[in-house]
Amino acid sequence: MEKITLNVQGMSCDHCVKAVEGSVGGLNGVAAVKVNLKAATVDVEFNQQQVTLDQIKETIDDQGYDVK
Repeated sequence: MEKITLNVQGMSCDHCVKAVEGSVGGLNGVAAVKVNLKAATVDVEFNQQQVTLDQIKETIDDQGYDVK
């Protein structure tokens, strides 16, 4: 399992947390997702054999947030 922390801009409320955690958590191969609104970060634990970092970033982007 790989663990990463992504800087994500544009998240400001509980709806944002649910949107990101729900969409990323729904990807095959993602074991855990945790959004930190104050730090503007998303921690993701995932299996690189099942999902790529680019797919995770694209999923967050598709929710309307900017991954740095």
